[in-house]
Amino acid sequence: MSARPLLVIGLDCLTPQLVFEAWRDELPTFRRLIKGGAWGRLRSTVPPITVPAWSAMLTGRDPGELGFYGFRNRADYSYDHMRTADATAVREPRVWDRVGAAGRPVIVAGVPQTYPPPPVNGALISCFLTPSTQSPYTYPAELKSEIEGLFGEYVLDVEDFRTEDKADLLRRIRAMSEQRFRVARHLLRTRPWDFAMFVDMGPDRIHHGFWKYMDPRHPKHEPGSPFAGAIRDYYHLLDEQVGALLAEVGRGATVVVMSDHGAQAMEGGLALNEWLQREGYLSLKGPEPAEPTPLHRLEIDWERTVAWGAGGYYGRIFLNVQGREPQGAIPTERYEAVRAELAAKLEAMPGPDGAPLGTRVFRPEDVYAERRGVPPDLIVYFGDLRWRSVGSVGLGTIYTPENDTGPDDANHGPEGIFIVYDPQRVPPRKLEGMTFLDVAPTLLDLLDLPAPADWRGRSVLA
Repeated sequence: MSARPLLVIGLDCLTPQLVFEAWRDELPTFRRLIKGGAWGRLRSTVPPITVPAWSAMLTGRDPGELGFYGFRNRADYSYDHMRTADATAVREPRVWDRVGAAGRPVIVAGVPQTYPPPPVNGALISCFLTPSTQSPYTYPAELKSEIEGLFGEYVLDVEDFRTEDKADLLRRIRAMSEQRFRVARHLLRTRPWDFAMFVDMGPDRIHHGFWKYMDPRHPKHEPGSPFAGAIRDYYHLLDEQVGALLAEVGRGATVVVMSDHGAQAMEGGLALNEWLQREGYLSLKGPEPAEPTPLHRLEIDWERTVAWGAGGYYGRIFLNVQGREPQGAIPTERYEAVRAELAAKLEAMPGPDGAPLGTRVFRPEDVYAERRGVPPDLIVYFGDLRWRSVGSVGLGTIYTPENDTGPDDANHGPEGIFIVYDPQRVPPRKLEGMTFLDVAPTLLDLLDLPAPADWRGRSVLA
C-alpha cells in the first residue's frame, strides 16, 4: 500500500491531563481520534520548552546534538554574547526537508524555528519568532500577499501575553487560533501536499494566562472568576477547529495531533541569582539593586564570581572556569567538585514552608548524546518544574509569587500528547513510553520513507 498524505496538527503545550483525562468525553473530535487511533503521552526534551522541543522532535536529535538549549543561548564563552535560536540554528534536516528531498510536496505553517523562512518543496509560513509582519515570513515570498489579501494581517503570535488585561488577552488568543486554522484549510485546498504541518501557539498562551482561574489547587486561584471556563472553552474551540481541518482532508490522509510539552500550575518563582549571591557564588560590584533587576543590567565582579544563572521555565547555571571564561575563578581541576557541590545544594533546597522543594538537577552529559554550542553546566528544574526560575536580582527574597517577566499562571510540564489516526494502517491502542526521539521516525514511517540508521528513536508503528 502506498503511503497516504500526512497531516500533522501541532498544538503547542496541549496538555495530556486535560485532553486524555479531564475533558476527553466532552471533546468529540479528540475523543474520536483517541478511540480510533494510537495515542499516549509524549516525553518531551530536557528542557521541555518550545525551543528546542519542536526541532528535536522533527530532526530526531536531542538539544545537545542540535546545539541550543532554549530560545536564547550563549554564543561563546564570553559573558554577554547571546544568540536567538531561529531557523539558522537548525542545521539538521527536519521531516519536511526529507520529504521534499524525496520529490514530494510539503506545506509548513507556524512551526517554531522557521524564521527566517527556509526554502521548502512547497509552501511555508514562518513562526512566532518572526519580528513582525513587515519581515519576510513566507516561502515563496509571494505567498505573503496572498495570505494577507485573504485573511488580513497575519497573526504571528499573541503579543504581551503576560498581561493583566485578561479579557483582551482571551480575545486575541482565540482570534489567532481561528485565523491559524482558516489559513491551514486554505493551504490544504490550494496547494499540492504529501506532508502538511501546522502549529498553533494558542494553547501555550492560554495556559500561561488563565491556569489559576481553572485550577482550584493553584496558589492564586480565584473562585467564581468570569475566566474560570476560559481554558475549557478554548479546548472546545480547538476541538471544533481540528474537526473542521479533518473534514477538509476527508478520509484520504493520515492525521497526527501532537504537542511539544504540557503545562501545570506555577507555584511560584525561585530567584536563582539571588540564591547564588547569598550562597557566595555570585558577586556584584556596588550595592544590591533596590528593585528587581535583570542580571545583565548589573555589573558583576567576575574575578570573585563562581557561578551565575539564567531565568526562565527552568534554571541554567554557568560556571566561571579558568581558561574557559575570560575571568574564570574556578581552577579546571576544581570544576567537577564545584558542580557537584552546587547540584547537591540545589536538590536539598527547601521550599518557603521548609518542606523539600523537590528540585531536580541534570548534568548535560547525562541527558544529551553530544553537547554542541555552549550548554549550561547544570540544568535545574525547581520543584520539578512547578517553580519558575527567576533570573533577576534585588527581589529581597529567594521565593517569589511573581514571575519577573510579567503575570504567569503556569509552568511547563514534561509530557505532551501524541495521537496518530489512520484506521487503514494503525490499530487503535494506547502508546506507552514514547519520547520526542520517536516522533521523526514515526512520521517518516507513515510516509514510507527511511529513517537514518543512527537515530536513537524508533517508529511507534513498528
